[in-house]
Amino acid sequence: MTAPMRSDCVVVPVVLGPRSYDIAIGRGVISTLGTRIAALRPGAKAFIVTDQNVAHHAMPAAEAALKRAGVPTGQMVVPPGEASKSYRVFEQVCEAILNAQIERDDLVIALGGGVIGDLAGFAAAVVRRGLDYVQVPTTLLAQVDSSVGGKTAIDSGHGKNLIGAFHQPILVVADTALLDTLPKREFRAGYAELVKYGLLGDTAFFAWLEAHWREIFAESSSGNPAREQAVAVACRAKAAIVARDERETGERAFLNFGHTFGHALEAGCGFSDRLLHGEAIAIGMVLALEFSAREGLLPLSEAERVRRHFAEVGLPTSPSDISGSLPGIDRMMELIGQDKKVKRGMLTFILARAIGSVVIETGVDAHQVRDFLSEKLAER
Repeated sequence: MTAPMRSDCVVVPVVLGPRSYDIAIGRGVISTLGTRIAALRPGAKAFIVTDQNVAHHAMPAAEAALKRAGVPTGQMVVPPGEASKSYRVFEQVCEAILNAQIERDDLVIALGGGVIGDLAGFAAAVVRRGLDYVQVPTTLLAQVDSSVGGKTAIDSGHGKNLIGAFHQPILVVADTALLDTLPKREFRAGYAELVKYGLLGDTAFFAWLEAHWREIFAESSSGNPAREQAVAVACRAKAAIVARDERETGERAFLNFGHTFGHALEAGCGFSDRLLHGEAIAIGMVLALEFSAREGLLPLSEAERVRRHFAEVGLPTSPSDISGSLPGIDRMMELIGQDKKVKRGMLTFILARAIGSVVIETGVDAHQVRDFLSEKLAER
């Protein structure tokens, strides 16, 4: 399962029987992309899906690595941003893969952030009834969350990630050097997903992030041990959860902590640059903690501790931090009602008992959610 690797590379296995794969993490590990693919799928062609921003700074290294290993490639470059997770762009990607004569023994490479991983992964799930694909995440958010676990999707007018499939990659190559090219705002947005792993199951990791977040954000041409450690911790946590609950029938739902509120806010902003995904999740996690406190599950001081940390980092913590208008409470509740955890019309939330301990709450009273969110929206 494991191809030759750099000596300074951390490998995290995702154990799923015949669908098992490795996450290779390290600075410069993209240089091994070709040899890893050639070892996993000898003789295969690869079709790279990326966006215009990533193509500029990551495509040359990816193509060079594939060429050195003798892997023939095609490519498609799509516009950056959440708007590319649409029916229209999805169709274009599928047609481009077919036009490149990618066969069932070939593979797709998702080179980019969460949008590209979701879009290319979903195309791979359905073209020719299923192609192998490789995730090469280029954002912090994608490296610690969306590239691992096989969730692929595009958005609908009804909400985020509502059209998709579970389709595991055969390899994830997370080059931490690529994060040096990220705008600070995007890096901060990805950091919110790092914090999530501390909140849902690792109190010590959250405390470590409080103490070391500046080191994670620091740029260094010679490496960043704190950043690489944080990425590895998050990947190990997600790999363990996915291995136990691949299709989100139980524990994997914990990974959606903050996402019910967050996805509704994203949709309310039109999936635009007004609110990046990680920013929405930061607000969503604070709201989930505050709602948990209102429900008597944890002290409000715990929610305040998390809010202070996000604010210190520079992340938004409340709907009042979002520029421009938001839909009214009726529309926001409609968006929450489209959440994938809703069962037979009953709201399900991931709520917290403490930092490091979350619980799935089914049958949450929609009136209580409405009252709570109305108050938060009124603070704008």
